[in-house]
Amino acid sequence: MNMAKLLFKSSASVCVLAACAAIASAQYEGELTAKRRLFPEVGSGLRAIKRGDSDKTYILSSQGLMVFDAKDRKLLTIGSPAADAPSKTTGPGGPAAGASFAEDFDVDAAGQIYVADRAANLIAEYSADGNRLKSFRVNAPLSVAALPDGEVAVATLHDPHLILVFDKNGRDIRDFGELEEISSREDLNRYLNSGYLATDARGNIYYAFIYTPEPTVRQYDRNGYALQTIQFTEIEAFAAAQAARKEIERQERKGKQPAFKPILTAIGVVRDSGGVWIALHNRLLRFDKDGYRKATYQLYTPDGTRLDANSILVENDRILIGSDPLGIFEFERPDIKLGQ
Repeated sequence: MNMAKLLFKSSASVCVLAACAAIASAQYEGELTAKRRLFPEVGSGLRAIKRGDSDKTYILSSQGLMVFDAKDRKLLTIGSPAADAPSKTTGPGGPAAGASFAEDFDVDAAGQIYVADRAANLIAEYSADGNRLKSFRVNAPLSVAALPDGEVAVATLHDPHLILVFDKNGRDIRDFGELEEISSREDLNRYLNSGYLATDARGNIYYAFIYTPEPTVRQYDRNGYALQTIQFTEIEAFAAAQAARKEIERQERKGKQPAFKPILTAIGVVRDSGGVWIALHNRLLRFDKDGYRKATYQLYTPDGTRLDANSILVENDRILIGSDPLGIFEFERPDIKLGQ
């Protein structure tokens, strides 16, 4: 058993299940209606919204990775999924082509951009001005998160651990995170453990499980110590969880390639405080830094259309919610408005 497994098991006793106190702690349930739509050129194919330590906004969609300034003016676009696949040569000097199938991306404190290219099986690194710097091989990357000291965390579709960490030279230096036991079929169980990554200002890593019947987020420090588990298991989630488990049993019997609808569709972390926001399609749940659920909202566009979220960016005074194909919308932060 490797060190990451030992660390996880030894720290499992400190995990927090948010559902234990959720009924008492939830302070508000209601609707959230967007103030306005932003970045009108972004719609179909939207995958992720991020902000670095600068005033720039980064958006990944079918049009490529776009960078906007503080006034929402486009500064540059890096490739697109329709672009030619990058060179197989690792290291500086490769072509500046965009990702052939960009699944996710992140931005570090220096403005360098890391793109998870699932089709090309690599993580590509770009400078702040969009120049291709280098890349390194990762089998089927699904999500990527920039860490301090040039390290990069990656979630994949096939690795036996949830999270791989690479150093600034693209060398695999540690892995951690045990799979949830969801299915008795090994390939199906690994698929069901797919997840999104997010980080906070301290370098902690959040792993949001996409398909677990009970929506779940695990928090680790950058070295792989498990800090807490946030899980939504309340009465209103019970019926959906039961239906998900029945579908898992059905696909276990079929023995074919797994195909499931996501349960958890997006995660956003308040970088300074570590508060967590997750989306279950058009439901937005807010948890405090200790993993207690504080509120649940239904999301709507300004004209009252249901908004199914696939990306969340939590800023100091607002939340940006992205939806494919509806686009990106600006919301007031209800916790700030209510003084929470």
